[in-house]
Amino acid sequence: MKILFVLTSHDSLGDTGKKTGFWIEEFAAPYYSLLDKGAEITVATPMGGKAPIDPSSDTEDAQTKDTIRFKTDKVAQDLVNYTKLLAEVDAADFDAVFYPGGHGPLWDLANDATSVKLIETFNEQGKPIAFVCHAPAALKRVSGADGNKLVKGKKVTGFTNSEEEAVQLTNVVPFLVEDMLKESGGIYSKKEDWAAYAVQDGNLITGQNPASSELVAKKLFEALK
Repeated sequence: MKILFVLTSHDSLGDTGKKTGFWIEEFAAPYYSLLDKGAEITVATPMGGKAPIDPSSDTEDAQTKDTIRFKTDKVAQDLVNYTKLLAEVDAADFDAVFYPGGHGPLWDLANDATSVKLIETFNEQGKPIAFVCHAPAALKRVSGADGNKLVKGKKVTGFTNSEEEAVQLTNVVPFLVEDMLKESGGIYSKKEDWAAYAVQDGNLITGQNPASSELVAKKLFEALK
């Protein structure tokens, strides 16, 4: 089981002067869930090198057993600090791809041509493609084999408009994940705010929020069995 994790390289939260990046829990929970089942994991970013951690995910109240494990795991930290350059990654070398969230992907992965092509290639090869929380933003410009938006007619979920409102970033983000998925023709569903929820439609797996990251990883593992 060779799985590619794609993290954001973007670290500024719009014009707020605050920092963003990827959400630690959304990396750590799936990482350990899959690693402990024998997966070999590679991490890549659009710019290569150190992937920025969203400071909001590094606070005391955001810690979980997996983020605590990450804090003392030099191997995992090195994967994040020395990521591969996305342009040098070949989908043929992997069995699946997973995109953790955080607000960063709304700015870079949503528009990154290399990422778009990579997702399209994984999809053409019939391999699982998984996204959690804000990471479905990376599907914004992705097309399916029929030329339509990949999510068109597919069951999907992602960070809800009301969750974005709760973190008071509705007017900061370049677009809302829920709105984008609906506008792209996705059959969007959700549970109450912050509840664990993931949906699968063929090889496409999406999760609603940070609490859903392990659920997405479980569905990804089942898809690979």
